[in-house]
Amino acid sequence: MAAARRLDLPVVDLASADLRAAANSIRQACVEYGFFYVINHGIERALLERVLAESRKFFERPMEEKMALRKNSSHRGYTAPYSEKIDDFPNSRGDSKETFYIGLTGDDNLQNNGNRWPSEECFPSWKKTMMSYHANAFATGKKILSLIALSLDLDAEFFEKNGAFQIPTAVLRLLHYAGDVNASEDGNIGAAAHSDYGMLTLLATDGTPGLHICREKDRHPQLWEDVHHIDGSLIVNIGDLLERWTNCVFRSTLHRVVPVGKDRYSVAFFIDPSPNLVIQCMESCCNEAYPPRFPPIKSGDYLEERLNSTYKLATV
Repeated sequence: MAAARRLDLPVVDLASADLRAAANSIRQACVEYGFFYVINHGIERALLERVLAESRKFFERPMEEKMALRKNSSHRGYTAPYSEKIDDFPNSRGDSKETFYIGLTGDDNLQNNGNRWPSEECFPSWKKTMMSYHANAFATGKKILSLIALSLDLDAEFFEKNGAFQIPTAVLRLLHYAGDVNASEDGNIGAAAHSDYGMLTLLATDGTPGLHICREKDRHPQLWEDVHHIDGSLIVNIGDLLERWTNCVFRSTLHRVVPVGKDRYSVAFFIDPSPNLVIQCMESCCNEAYPPRFPPIKSGDYLEERLNSTYKLATV
C-alpha cells in the first residue's frame, strides 16, 4: 500500500475570543478539507486517558466475554472484527477493527435506550467514565456547531433553535485497531475508505498514526494524505448529512485507517440531529443559480438506511 503524504490541517482554538475569526477558519477547513483540529476544547486530558485505559482493558478481554455484549438493534454495544463492511473488494472480509457503541442515558426515547454495560465487578468505573466523556464531548460538539452556523452566515443558535438537539442522537464509539493486521490493496485494512454518515464527528486518539483522508472522492488513483497527531487536540470532520444540509458547500471527506504495526485506540463521538428533524437545504447555501441538490429527508430515516447498509455487507 502506497504511503500517504503528510497533511497540515487548519487548527481552530475554541478558547478564542474572536468568534468570527474562528468561524472563518472552520469555513475554510470545511470547504477545502472537511477535516480540522480543535484545541482548548474543554475535554480534560485525564478524562480522555481514563476512557482510553477502560477501552484498552475491555478490548483485551476474551472474545466470548465481549460477544456477550454484542451490538443490539439500538446500535449499542460491541462489534467484533469484520462485522462491518463498507468496501466493494471481493476478497475483503470487511474492517478489521473492533468497536463499542455507547449512547445517551436517562432518556425514554428509543434513540437513546439500549446501552449495554460491562460487568461492574470487572469495570467499576466504566459507566461513570464513559458518560462523563459523553457529556463533555457533546458540550464541545455543540460549541463547534455554533461556530459552523456562524460560518454559514446563520444565527449562532441555528442548530439549537431548529430542534436539532431536541432529541439528540449523540454516540460515543470506542475503537481498537489490532497491530498484527497487514495492510493490503484489496481492502483488508483497519477501516476501509468511507465518509461518516451523520452531522459531525469528534475524534480523539492515543497518538498512534494511521488515519488518512482523500479530498477528491472521484480521483483515480486516489491521493491519500496522512492526518498526523497533535497532542491535546481533537480531530473534527463533517459527515454526509451536513454536506447534504449545506448543499455540498461543505465537504464530507473520504477517510480510512491503515495498520501501522502497533495497536491503535481511538474514541469517536458522533453528533446527529433529532431523528424527526427534516433536513433540507439551508437558506444561506442555495439561490437561483445554485438550487438545492437534494430532496428533504428526516435525519433518522437517512441515518438508519446508511447504518443498515453497513452491516448487511459484512460476512459475519
